[in-house]
Amino acid sequence: MEKRVLGKTGLEVSALGLGCMGMSEFYGGRDDEESIRTIHHALDLGVALLDTADMYGVGRNEELVGRAIKGRRDSVVLATKFGNVRSADGAMLGVNGRPEYVKQACDASLKRLGVDYIDLYYQHRVDPGTPIEETVGAMADLVQAGKVRYLGLSEASVKTIARAQSVHPITALQTEYSLWSRDVEDGILPFCRESGIGFVAYSPLGRGFLSGQIQSFDDLEESDYRRFSPRFQGENFKKNLDLVDRIREIARDKGCSSSQLALAWLLSAGDDIVPIPGTKRRSYLEENIEAAGISLTSEELRLIDEAAPKGAAAGFRYPEASMKWLNS
Repeated sequence: MEKRVLGKTGLEVSALGLGCMGMSEFYGGRDDEESIRTIHHALDLGVALLDTADMYGVGRNEELVGRAIKGRRDSVVLATKFGNVRSADGAMLGVNGRPEYVKQACDASLKRLGVDYIDLYYQHRVDPGTPIEETVGAMADLVQAGKVRYLGLSEASVKTIARAQSVHPITALQTEYSLWSRDVEDGILPFCRESGIGFVAYSPLGRGFLSGQIQSFDDLEESDYRRFSPRFQGENFKKNLDLVDRIREIARDKGCSSSQLALAWLLSAGDDIVPIPGTKRRSYLEENIEAAGISLTSEELRLIDEAAPKGAAAGFRYPEASMKWLNS
């Protein structure tokens, strides 16, 4: 698979990464063995960037990824995150960016992952109660200690990123970006480009909605987090289905799936963008990887832009309780 470099710090990754969150929580049931086979298959096919976080499955996802990469560490660019604090039963307790917590969280992640260092360490959400300079200063100490190679932020504002950069180079910003979440195009993405920061696009398939596989609210399992997402509810669901139908029509003319079109669109937006679609099944993994070989013409890009312009998706991208943790 094609390689891309995140930012100006020189971290080389695969053009597509693999988001591992859904393997342990949020999107229905778990199948750890199939998830591990999916990770192995991803590595075999050239996907080098694996993305996890300490909050996914309350640590279980890091343990799963650690099991999967055992004996293959050298072929993996391993990314994980800290900052979202949860209780043992999964309740969200808040965001913590205090320096002492940063170091505790890193040590805990290293242990769960079974590795000596983390390639890309993100602050998952910005702690409004701790100056970003203090948080990034502690993260920089981890680089000095050899526990972390590169630093990243997630869902951070332009002002926050600029302040963070004054302390230590930021390699990547990870923020939601897809055909139904394009708001980053107005400020965040241009700033990252001016600052030499790579952009890692999470939920590039709109939490699966852009795949066209979800046609009814009842398609979601009872335990599926998306049942609480505004974009999957009521009139918003119906309006967003219309958006997906427009994308599906363009994909049909192109001879690819809706998912592949959505990923190809992101990949065409710049070689500084690395989407990390998540899946726990090998069949979807293969479909996603094929998107890296799809080229879009200027006319196709125009049609896609008309079908899914900025602001086209109905509803907030997170439930109200979660929106407050986005650093705007």
